[in-house]
This record gives sequence, structure tokens and C-alpha cells, in this order.
Amino acid sequence: MDTQKKIILVIYHSQGGTMKLMARHLAEGAAREDNVAVILKKAAEATIDDLLQCNGIAIGSPEYFGTMAGMIKDFFDRTYEAAKDKTIGLPFVVFVCAGNDGRGAITQIERIAAGYKWKKVQEHIRVTGPPTEQDLVALEELGQTLAAGVDFGIF
Repeated sequence: MDTQKKIILVIYHSQGGTMKLMARHLAEGAAREDNVAVILKKAAEATIDDLLQCNGIAIGSPEYFGTMAGMIKDFFDRTYEAAKDKTIGLPFVVFVCAGNDGRGAITQIERIAAGYKWKKVQEHIRVTGPPTEQDLVALEELGQTLAAGVDFGIF
């Protein structure tokens, strides 16, 4: 039996700290699974190797002017050609924070994930305004669900 840990990659962009807080909570939830290692990185620092070695990915973006953060798009731009045929079926989730909506960023990320042929495995989380304690708990649960599903081969 393979005892090597599964890897969940959590990428995010944060300017004011809100998304960093949210990403940290999601990563903490994922890390609760014993057979899972979590890589938490700013999108600008995440590499093609990070993407190719992961077994699941969580993407966190603030919504700016109705769109995802430019650094999230940059990650996709840097990895798409090298990863599109090697990550088909990769389980993914999205978490977004926004001043008032967040749907535009989610739609954009889902459209790009469809180009990679990734598999959405849970409903995305959209936080409007400052995250509440309930939002942070939901992020931890989303991270743990993603990790458990990857670990048990459900996703």
C-alpha cells in the first residue's frame, strides 16, 4: 500500500489580509486529514511543479471589479499549457471574498478550470464583506472535505 501522503495545493492572492486569513483556515481544515500534506502558497509563488504534484487544489481569490485577482489569472497563464493534459480530473474548489458579490470571480475561475478539465467537488464558498466566524469554520470544513475526499479516492 502506498503510504505517501496526498497533496492539497491551496493558492490565493491577498492584498489586505482577508484572503490570506481565509486560505489559512481552509488549509488548516485540509491538514486535519492524517494522510494529506498541504501546500499553502500565494498564487504569485506557486509553480507548475506545485500544480503537477498535487492531488487536489483550492483556489482563493478576492473579487476586484467583478473579476478574479490578476495574480490568480497569472497562475493560470503560467501553468495552463504545461498542465492542461496532465491534470485532467483534478479535484478543485474555489473560495472568494468580495465587497458585495463575488459571482464574477467564481464564474471566471470555473471557466478556466473547465479548460483544464478539472472536477468541481464541492460548492464554492463566497464571502461578502468581512468573514464571520461561521465563514471561517465553513472554510475549514471545505478544506477538510476536499482533503478527505482526495485521501479516500472519492474525488
